[in-house]
Amino acid sequence: MNPGLRRAGRLVGMLAVATLALQLFFLLRIALMTVVAPESTTFQRSEIWRIVLEKHQLPWLQDSVPGRRISDNLRRAVIASEDAGFVEHHGIEWDAVEKAWSKNEKAQARAEAQLSRAAMRRGRDGRPREMVAKVVGGSTISQQLAKNLFLSGERNILRKGQELVITFMLEFVLGKERILTTYLNNVEWGEGVFGAQAAAQHYFRTNAATLGPAQAARLAVMLPAPKRFEKAPSSPYVLGRSATIVARMGGVDLPE
Repeated sequence: MNPGLRRAGRLVGMLAVATLALQLFFLLRIALMTVVAPESTTFQRSEIWRIVLEKHQLPWLQDSVPGRRISDNLRRAVIASEDAGFVEHHGIEWDAVEKAWSKNEKAQARAEAQLSRAAMRRGRDGRPREMVAKVVGGSTISQQLAKNLFLSGERNILRKGQELVITFMLEFVLGKERILTTYLNNVEWGEGVFGAQAAAQHYFRTNAATLGPAQAARLAVMLPAPKRFEKAPSSPYVLGRSATIVARMGGVDLPE
């Protein structure tokens, strides 16, 4: 056999073994989560590093609590706002992914059309600045948890593929109830504010267990962009969107 082909074969074999080892690592980490809640996520650690570098201090609020100490109002509000099919799907909402893909393609086409007309836009420093299309996501709660637990924020097909694999692992090993509790204990609700208990105390001076429907809905509305919404948590948009979420909460089924 050609020496070049042998080297290529060995390289492919090594890559395959490394990939399988990585998947086994993720699977073992997820299996451990059935008995021990994660102390932190990859996203949280990256935020700690960023905040310390920018502010030279670490304002941080997080207090993980058992699922029974998180209000059903918050559970229903988050499902209604973030992932209405959470109880039914197996980790991926393929219709939502297809819609997000379509929106992203249209946004990219609009950006390219505007770029071709204007050629380039110039930033304040006088350098040309390319227009970038806004990326729309179609992620379920399970996918968001997979990404936050283990992955970086970069967007490429390999990272997305790994996200899908981890999502299926979470669904198979943990189940819906544990996924939702873990998500609510680790999701960001503002800069340095992570988890339902910290958010309830930070915004309403109460505990996650005692959140009312309107309070829970306001927290759920903040999730897509917590750093933006924390600047005006009682804005007309937040309050209006919260009313819509409250109206939907009665029809939400919770995982058992």
